[in-house]
Amino acid sequence: MELQSLGYVGIRAKNIEDWAGYATRFLGMQLVDRSASSLAFRMDDRKQRVIVNADAESGAGFFGWEAGDAAALDALGGRLEHAGVAVVRGSRALAAERRVKDLIVFADPIGNRLEAFCGGETASDAFKPGRSISGFRTGPLGMGHAVLTVERLDAVLPFYRDVLGFGLSDYILKPFKAYFLHVNPRHHSLAFIETGHNGMHHMMVELFSLDDVGQGYDIALTDPDSIGSTLGRHTNDHVTSFYSNSPSGFMVEYGWGGRLVEPGNWTAEEYTVGPSLWGHDRAWLPAEKRAEARAMRMKLAEDGLRHPVEVIDGNYSLMPGTCPWWDGAVAARKAG
Repeated sequence: MELQSLGYVGIRAKNIEDWAGYATRFLGMQLVDRSASSLAFRMDDRKQRVIVNADAESGAGFFGWEAGDAAALDALGGRLEHAGVAVVRGSRALAAERRVKDLIVFADPIGNRLEAFCGGETASDAFKPGRSISGFRTGPLGMGHAVLTVERLDAVLPFYRDVLGFGLSDYILKPFKAYFLHVNPRHHSLAFIETGHNGMHHMMVELFSLDDVGQGYDIALTDPDSIGSTLGRHTNDHVTSFYSNSPSGFMVEYGWGGRLVEPGNWTAEEYTVGPSLWGHDRAWLPAEKRAEARAMRMKLAEDGLRHPVEVIDGNYSLMPGTCPWWDGAVAARKAG
């Protein structure tokens, strides 16, 4: 697979100054570049991860997918052209603007601008978050994930799976249709929700600490109308998160504790239990679908469905068992 991660995202905004505060004081990103018509933000050691450009229309502008090296980038370009996709080599000026060594530009079947690149530039100085957070989980997993709305799933899935090489992680059909795709061990770097129209649903950033998410939720609660989905936990990627409404009309998922998959050794399955174990009351759903989603969560609570918490080394303390019933249940599971 030539593509390795979601490297950067471009965003269109009617008022870029709204993003200056939202991305720094709320999300915790670092503003590193500003002009009259654009902003750039860091999340880690990369020189930039999020680029916001002034535009008459708000929404997603482009998605930058990272290839392993120049050879992988060339191979991808050849495969795209063989599939009949128009590919343009990015100019040196564009590469400098994106802070990469080289890139190609093309579009998916519904017109989303995609950029594949190699040689993402790293900064010499340390990342300085816009508010006190532990940091973002990025590195080989990329900057997070993007979820797009589509008129029809079959208009995009063959292109991303067969041409670009994305792997299918899993999918849900109720209370809405959604397919989740991976290019690295992150459960999904891209997903599509069939809604009857094409657009940007949300992007996700993952924090190192659950407390970062909780403190972000406290900030969001000062303006309840800014919350697109309440705090909750997903059934498939196990992320605990909430969604806020960004200045560009789509949502940003602020999460922690995502599970990993094994690319090339993963069996996709349909999740019939719904998208969330608990929480994530979705203000964006129609009333009947919102009620259906709530009913699915209530059923999960009745059935007692639980998932282990996904933690990284050094980010937890292991407690001894103190309840004989619980210790016996754990011992029985291990024995069985």
